[in-house]
Amino acid sequence: MADWYLWAWILCSTMTLVVLRGSVLKRRKGNGISATRGESVKRVLAGNGECRSADGSDADVIVVGAGVAGSALAHTLGKDGRRVHVIERDLTEPDRIVGELLQPGGYLKLIELGLEDCVEEIDAQKVFGYALFKDGKHTRLSYPLENFHSDVSGRSFHNGRFIQRMREKAASLPNVRLEQGTVTSLLEEKGTIRGVQYKTKDGRELTAFAPLTIVCDGCFSNLRCSLCNPKVDVPSCFVGLVLENCHLPYSNHGHVILADPSPILFYPISSTEVRCLVDIPGQKVPSIANGEMTNYLKTIMAHQAFNCSYCCTFEHMALFIFVEVPPEIYDSFVAAVDKGNIRTMPNRSMPASPYPTPGALLMGDAFNMRHPLTGGGMTVALSDIVVLHDLLRPLRDLNDGPNLCKYLESFYTLRKPVASTINTLAGALYKVFSASPDQARKEMRQACFDYLSLGGVFSTGPISLLSGLNPRPLSLVMHFFAVAIYGIGRLLVPFPSPKRIWIGARLITGASGIIFPIIKSEGVRQMFFPATVPAYYRAPPLK
Repeated sequence: MADWYLWAWILCSTMTLVVLRGSVLKRRKGNGISATRGESVKRVLAGNGECRSADGSDADVIVVGAGVAGSALAHTLGKDGRRVHVIERDLTEPDRIVGELLQPGGYLKLIELGLEDCVEEIDAQKVFGYALFKDGKHTRLSYPLENFHSDVSGRSFHNGRFIQRMREKAASLPNVRLEQGTVTSLLEEKGTIRGVQYKTKDGRELTAFAPLTIVCDGCFSNLRCSLCNPKVDVPSCFVGLVLENCHLPYSNHGHVILADPSPILFYPISSTEVRCLVDIPGQKVPSIANGEMTNYLKTIMAHQAFNCSYCCTFEHMALFIFVEVPPEIYDSFVAAVDKGNIRTMPNRSMPASPYPTPGALLMGDAFNMRHPLTGGGMTVALSDIVVLHDLLRPLRDLNDGPNLCKYLESFYTLRKPVASTINTLAGALYKVFSASPDQARKEMRQACFDYLSLGGVFSTGPISLLSGLNPRPLSLVMHFFAVAIYGIGRLLVPFPSPKRIWIGARLITGASGIIFPIIKSEGVRQMFFPATVPAYYRAPPLK
């Protein structure tokens, strides 16, 4: 009898093991992971269904990149209790010549995310508006801040100091892990991104897994091609200098010189330093190595200071300069050029054209770029993070990739009011502010300067759009064509000659040719009629 019980127990145990093994294999198959695939990516599944890498670490979200967008996102999600693994190529302090001006609208988003103290202790300067210079005339454009707390304004700073403060803030949360490493690829299984493969600082190849991977690896992203349709345009390059002990005519203001061929910017980045950005159209710049750049910069500024015209040639490209620059800037500029710390940066523009992909999302400059003339990049990135945070907040489980992806399609519509307004304004304003031999474009440029100089709603309206305080695309279009109509009025008064009528007609067609292509790339329906987009009403997955 004992032997019969023994054999019955062995038989039952064997059958139980067979059933359990079949159940495990079925679960693995349901997750789209073959045994071979599981071994190749070294993936194991935790008992609660969360993704975990072979070394035992786990996360709810992987963030690729720890710039402004990545650091702010990591801190925001970490505050919600999510486990965040941030992988950044280089955790030393960055040294860039852009991303140094945060508009008031961006500062309000910083407050909303609880990161406003990141502009403290870095010698950041308050910015209250702009001064615009053209042909010896100038006008001051102030941010409309009357209805906000006294601390609300723009902020300008060293980009690297700001980013390091953001990283420290994110890393201070116990559930946020910052790691230095280079992400080489996204790991995909049956159309769903499961994680990333990356190389550590000491050269080890590792994999990390999470239900959601958010790529924020900046303008030079090597991962965006699999998540969007990147149509990158490089309309110009910035040449950057730091002017020391330079006193700008208007303190706590950015200064825009409408030079020929394109604008020159000045703004403080510390209590003793002013950033100068000289815009050069196209992708070619004078050589720094052989002294062409030094000669080019000195020639421009010297002849601007004396308010005379000059023809400067480099690499068979002729540039005709005619503008007056405030003489207070000249000595500091020449000293900065002689010092030799000249930096260049391509100005990139890329509309947001995402491929909705389960398990992955693009953010920041990896996702959407605009000309940096208006300093709106960080405002767009921080606004996007606020939108994404609000969408993710009601979700406790991120593991249902397909349903999560469908739900997050609403992100691309909800972000449009802020993003499309700033993107369109940046692209349109750069084209209007750049010099042109075409008489109609010259009239449009002059009309824009005169329109902004009128004061009242004619200056506060456009400056509220630029600052991110009024993210209304329709308001932008109305002001843009108001400038064009104002320019036509200047041409027709007092005598509407046939030539002036012809120039006026070309002015309005030229204005349409500037703004409508930008609007088309942004998406007319999402930009002006977001409530008609079905994704606008997507409800969170029921989990």
